[in-house]
Amino acid sequence: MKQKTRTSSAALWSIQGLLAALFLFAGGMKLVMPIEMMKGPVELPGLFLRFIGVCEVLGAIGLILPELLRIKRVLTPVAAAGLTIIMMGATVITAMGGALAPAGVPFVVGVLLSVVAYGRGRVAVRAAAPRASAFATAA
Repeated sequence: MKQKTRTSSAALWSIQGLLAALFLFAGGMKLVMPIEMMKGPVELPGLFLRFIGVCEVLGAIGLILPELLRIKRVLTPVAAAGLTIIMMGATVITAMGGALAPAGVPFVVGVLLSVVAYGRGRVAVRAAAPRASAFATAA
């Protein structure tokens, strides 16, 4: 059982690291590129694109730091869930652009984010469970 936990933790860390690098890059590009260069097949407001960039950078930080520092570990699945919502929108917007094949990329990223949200959410609930039962017996 211990080996399975170690393997799944290593897999989650690998996925989290790759996703954090992806979102740090994508969000950073949305923050530094001129708005005219970010025009796609579906026209989105420039301020909205900047907002998405900020969310992606903060989400990338949220995928790594809480779990790494073991402080407020519940924020890692929250960040993954928030980025999943962004990827759902990206899948729809990409599909609206006409081609369905490129919409597969944000879909797969969204699935990986869901795996991280589920995996780290289970760990956060398990870690919080002993504290909750201690409060229940004290009351």
